[in-house]
Amino acid sequence: MIHAVRCNHASFKTVEFRPGFNVVLADRTEDSGRRDSRNGLGKSTLIEIIHFCLGGSIPTAKGLGSRNIRGWAFSLELTLANKIITVTRNTEDKLRSQVAIYGDTTNWPIQPKQQEGKKVLSLEEWKAVLGNLTFGLTIDNEAKKYKPTFRGLISYFIRRGRDAFSTPFEHHPKQPGWDKQVNNAFLLGLAWEEARDLQLLKDKQKLIADIKKLKKDTEAGVAIGIFGSLGELEALKVQVEAQLRERKETLNNFMVAPQYHELEATVNRLTSQIHEATNKNIIEQKLLEFYQSSLESEDEPRPEYVARIYENAGIELPGLVIRRLEEVEIFHSRLIENRREFIGSEIKRLRREIASRESFIRGKTEDRAELLEVLKTHGALEEYTMLQEIYLENVANLNEINKRIEELKQFEDEKSTLKIEKEQLLQRTRRDYGERNEQAERAINLFSINSRFLYDIPGTLVIDVGSNGFSFRVEIRRDGSEGIDKMKIFCYDLMLAQLWSERDPSPRILIHDSTIFDGVDERQVALALQWADIESRRRGFQYICTLNSDMVPRSEFPLDFNFDSFVRLRLTDESEEGGLLGIRF
Repeated sequence: MIHAVRCNHASFKTVEFRPGFNVVLADRTEDSGRRDSRNGLGKSTLIEIIHFCLGGSIPTAKGLGSRNIRGWAFSLELTLANKIITVTRNTEDKLRSQVAIYGDTTNWPIQPKQQEGKKVLSLEEWKAVLGNLTFGLTIDNEAKKYKPTFRGLISYFIRRGRDAFSTPFEHHPKQPGWDKQVNNAFLLGLAWEEARDLQLLKDKQKLIADIKKLKKDTEAGVAIGIFGSLGELEALKVQVEAQLRERKETLNNFMVAPQYHELEATVNRLTSQIHEATNKNIIEQKLLEFYQSSLESEDEPRPEYVARIYENAGIELPGLVIRRLEEVEIFHSRLIENRREFIGSEIKRLRREIASRESFIRGKTEDRAELLEVLKTHGALEEYTMLQEIYLENVANLNEINKRIEELKQFEDEKSTLKIEKEQLLQRTRRDYGERNEQAERAINLFSINSRFLYDIPGTLVIDVGSNGFSFRVEIRRDGSEGIDKMKIFCYDLMLAQLWSERDPSPRILIHDSTIFDGVDERQVALALQWADIESRRRGFQYICTLNSDMVPRSEFPLDFNFDSFVRLRLTDESEEGGLLGIRF
């Protein structure tokens, strides 16, 4: 229970609370200007201060993070372990990591240290003490994952900010699923350890999947794609083994020619010589054919042919001309004879050279054939080395395939094991839930009573155990409006306060910001406030709410409900000093 909230600055308005129902009221005067707003008077800041003193962080540069209140020290007087103590925490950056304690701490699990005449705890130690003395959490020096914490649990009893009023089962919109399961299961008296173990199993599954993906991403440079199902990898293994056998046989039969490249060069040179000789023979063979054709077709001209031509033309040649023609004939005959002798000698020469080249071509062709046979049956050292590298690369691929097959078998085995473990865990959770059914029924019944008081019909708190562990939801038949949704949160939070009032240790407190009543019908607001008063007095816990004066449904209250008697602090916009901090920033 909180007794008072104080500050080391005189402008701050100290507020003292009592057991049961308490109200902090923001009032607007008739003379206040348009720009004056009760939203800046400090209702939400008060809740931030309480969280700050209970180990919370300063969320933004606004509010407690403002430079205008840097160095302010806030104090919270509260009952802890049945003793009244005061905790003080400073907003200065270098001082936020510790708190000063005033009062009897004899029975605390962690004892404060003396520092400059004060008893001091580190912030982490303070939260551990609060968790132990408020919710019975064990003091565990080991950083274990997925467990209830004081900060996580108290945020259901003191919701912080507008986003905390979206759904009953979370206190901020980015709250992880496991956190909702663990905290709500703990608060409802269920086996929260099962929710933790389920999240640990999910982590293992994610880790296995991440490792498999990481291996695939980082080893993408392997020569062949070594990915796929187990059956696909086994088929790939058979193919690679067959390739290895073929390459090994090739290597075993490979003969290295010491002067392979010299032989290759000789073959190329012989080929060039053969082509050159062949080309020359083709050219001279055509020349030979031309000479032979010319020799066979050539014929000597005779004088009578010339005389006959002139006779046919009707011209008679004199005898002197005929004689001259005979002399020309003799000259021409000698000329033709000389030409025939030249062509004949050329034909003999061409035949001789063609025959010689053909002999040369045959010899070089035989030499080249012998060398080609050597090249065909032997290889260069570089080629042998290349074949060896290819073989070794295939061996590496086969080893990688075998490794992947083993990893995949192990992966599938682990997946199967995790599936079995998960199903066994869910069975254990269902069995444990059945054994703790009395506690669940108690929570369900309290929620039903709370909602029936507000709406004359019982609402339903539903707790299920599904494939993802615990799931929670609440239903009120008049679902649909913002007001109904806010009252679901009210009924759930009040149920937690009622439930924990029966336990020891217990926070014995429930605080609601005015946001809880946004959009709610006046009748339900009045009933909610009355019910909070009744239940907090009957069960011995403290209920604190902040309200704007125009939200108070005075006409709906019964005559015996004196609302103003519960107001512990009035904030006003009459002047700058009217707010909680006594200043505007």
